[in-house]
Amino acid sequence: MERRSFLAAALISATAGSRAYAQGAWPTKPIRLIVPFAPGGSSEIIARSTAAEMGGLLGQTMYVENKPGGSGNIAMQECLNASDGHTIILGHIGTLAVNPFLFAKLPFDVNRDFKPVSLLAKVPSLYVVNPSVPAKNLKEFVALAKASPGKLNYGSAGNGSAGHLAMEYLKSEAGIFMLHVPYRGTGPQMTDLLAGRLEAASVGAAAVLPFIKAGKLRCIATGSKERLPQLPDVATVAEQGYPGFEMTQWYGLMAPSSFSEEQTSKLALAAGKAVKAPAASTRFNDEAVFGMGDSPAQFKAFIATEQARWKKVVRQANIRLD
Repeated sequence: MERRSFLAAALISATAGSRAYAQGAWPTKPIRLIVPFAPGGSSEIIARSTAAEMGGLLGQTMYVENKPGGSGNIAMQECLNASDGHTIILGHIGTLAVNPFLFAKLPFDVNRDFKPVSLLAKVPSLYVVNPSVPAKNLKEFVALAKASPGKLNYGSAGNGSAGHLAMEYLKSEAGIFMLHVPYRGTGPQMTDLLAGRLEAASVGAAAVLPFIKAGKLRCIATGSKERLPQLPDVATVAEQGYPGFEMTQWYGLMAPSSFSEEQTSKLALAAGKAVKAPAASTRFNDEAVFGMGDSPAQFKAFIATEQARWKKVVRQANIRLD
């Protein structure tokens, strides 16, 4: 009897030990980071810079897979459907804080079906125009839009994207009307903006700074609270007549709710170190990206605050998608 009890206890101990080892060994294969946008925007810079660092910290390759379309909902569903325990997604202001109120019905609940991991970065939105547009600043642009309602057009990375909401936010505050042209990602949008087929857009600083510096685009305002060191002569929207106005895109890691607390904590720890790593920090500074890195609990609270904010904006702008 004593021998059987001893063997049973040993078996339980060994099983518990193997479970603990299995949890501690995660990840056991490459991690897929889904990005819900086409290559070419701020998401590309943040995802690839972070993934490169996190892979080394976690002991497994982290590779980026772009999956644009459906305002990010296609990628979110793809991540949720993954059953390999090694698929996560780059969450975004649009997919996490805007879409829940923009769409009449979603096949998932971002708060119930996903776990926040870490806020990676914030990117100031810049309001830019093609040089052919005769407006040197926001005041002149608003006057131009008011003089010919609906004549000016603006592009975005898609319905419900940060650029879409940023321009709708400005339209609401300034009392202007422009035609919205949605694209399947920032890259395709930038092609037409640079070619002059689009007249204006609001894009994350990282994606447009090189073109602004080269004179291929004109920045008429920044959505940041303060002027950017990279563009010291460009006034903020708030400075140009709209006090309190702020538009900043943000990106963070999300995992399916099936992930354990240990897994999300391990990812968050690696993400926090990754965004502060020398290579990532240098790239972020060059592109006006502000690296963050926080805990799952902090990111969850941040998302809740942003959802409350954008719920009001979406309703005021009367935007609704099926």
